[in-house]
Amino acid sequence: MLVTLVAPYVDTSAADLSLALDDTPRPALHVLQVDLPGAVQVRLRLLGASHQVVLRTPGTVLTETVACLPGRRPDLPDRVQDESTGYRFTATVLRPDDEGLRERVAGLRADLADDPYALVGVFPGDVDAVTALAVRPGRSGGALGWRTWHAYPQTRELVLTETVVTPR
Repeated sequence: MLVTLVAPYVDTSAADLSLALDDTPRPALHVLQVDLPGAVQVRLRLLGASHQVVLRTPGTVLTETVACLPGRRPDLPDRVQDESTGYRFTATVLRPDDEGLRERVAGLRADLADDPYALVGVFPGDVDAVTALAVRPGRSGGALGWRTWHAYPQTRELVLTETVVTPR
């Protein structure tokens, strides 16, 4: 689902992002709820300051927030793995040239616009200022995954995250 957001673009660069787990729900600009087999529910939440994913399974509630978080020192780790919860997270920052960023973001919008498991938010003022999230159900071993993309045209950065949760 592709949505045009009516909100100022508040992220400034990849260096301003933090990862918070089990954060409280933040005010969302748009929410897509994805209901999956086995009473699994994923809420993809576009924030004015990036994204939040809320995963609910019969016995688990997990909230992942990647955003500029007021009062929190920016810290987006390359990798997080928690064996006790089955949570695995990776983040990569790409720095393509202007044309490369435009091409990647245009491809992302085209690929995810009609995907029922995806949410793409375009911020006003620049069609390349996007935050996108996509759930990928049906992984092996009962795992559930999602990917996110945060494009910062003003700094020519594209932040990619991938999360996999394997219920314990």
